[in-house]
Amino acid sequence: MSTPSTTRAARIIARCRELARITDIPGQTTRLFLSPATRDAHTLLSWWLRQAGLTPRTDDAGNLRATRRASHPDAPTLVLFSHIDTVPNAGPFDGPLGVLLALAAIEELGHTPLPFQIELIAFAEEEGARFGFPFLSSLATIGQLTEEQLARTDANGITVAQAIRNFTSAEGLSLDPDNIPQTCPLSPNTFAALEVHIEQGPVLESEDTQLAVVEAIVGQSRFELTFTGQANHAGTTPMALRHDALAAAAQWIVEVERYAANYSQLVATVGRMSALPGAMNVVPGTVLTSLDVRHPSDFSRHAAVAHLLTKAEQSGALRGVEVHAVAQAEQRAVPMDRALTNHLHQAAARAGHEARSIFSGAGHDAMILAAAVPTTMLFVRSPNGLSHHPDEDVREEDVEAALATVLNLLLHLHPHA
Repeated sequence: MSTPSTTRAARIIARCRELARITDIPGQTTRLFLSPATRDAHTLLSWWLRQAGLTPRTDDAGNLRATRRASHPDAPTLVLFSHIDTVPNAGPFDGPLGVLLALAAIEELGHTPLPFQIELIAFAEEEGARFGFPFLSSLATIGQLTEEQLARTDANGITVAQAIRNFTSAEGLSLDPDNIPQTCPLSPNTFAALEVHIEQGPVLESEDTQLAVVEAIVGQSRFELTFTGQANHAGTTPMALRHDALAAAAQWIVEVERYAANYSQLVATVGRMSALPGAMNVVPGTVLTSLDVRHPSDFSRHAAVAHLLTKAEQSGALRGVEVHAVAQAEQRAVPMDRALTNHLHQAAARAGHEARSIFSGAGHDAMILAAAVPTTMLFVRSPNGLSHHPDEDVREEDVEAALATVLNLLLHLHPHA
């Protein structure tokens, strides 16, 4: 571990940017699940893995994996992971930073003996951009990928199962979804898992802090709301006799913002709205809108949802507008493993870095693995809080701090501690 710190962090960043040039759409970084660019990305990653003395393999969900063996063949396994798929027109670091930082940590370890094996997993699908459903790859590793999910189709009518069969790995092998139960599960002796990821938000930047240890990934509730009033002539309908669906929705949207702003850790968003019939001279009769509520406490989230849906009904009642809400998604909050979280805080401190505690407002593969193995997560500052954008960036000193923290964790972690 004698490489100068600035060099090893800069190398991780350079590799992320090199990987970002592998894309389905020239001129941007778009790499969807099991697209042709995925195979090219696997080829490049496999070259780096072999240079590090590792033997890559692709499981039947399309995940690229490699294991640093321990001296004892029955040694337990620590998993280091993140994903390499992207949203359309993405940046270089959302996902790949965690994969390439894990690889750098293995390279830095060299032949240093550890009491456990390290499996590195580059998940092929996390974003949900191709099939409209995220975490397909990590679900496969914990035995939770269902037949219904394998039957989901993309915009071209190709199912997940067909996409798997159509993919040829970097090793030149065909994949088979029927083999997922045999080739994908985590090793049964896996005792811990760690994901390093950019924060994707502005909190660390606003506090001038490099790192954060994730305490929990917040729960989410998503709803579609329909406000139904009465469309009518804008010139001949008096204000007092209107049933304006848009006015009712607008009042409620302001209440959503006001309510969430008064509660720590709660975020609530109305991200989509359409008014019908959508003419300038017609009182809106119908409004379709959305609600996204997130909080690290499921109890607090449910209470917020109940309040906001009640407020929607009250806003409608003032104008003779009916409100109908339909739940679209419900994701419970997922705490990270407390013991591993403490170990990660201690590792950062020993490496000379402060790592504050934080909740993740976005979903990650860590929330999937946490259902099967003790899991923790390290956030790296996102300059300007920017992510899912071509200008997404990281700072070299922050990447070095994260790498030093991960190395310290690996050197002090004991499977049965």
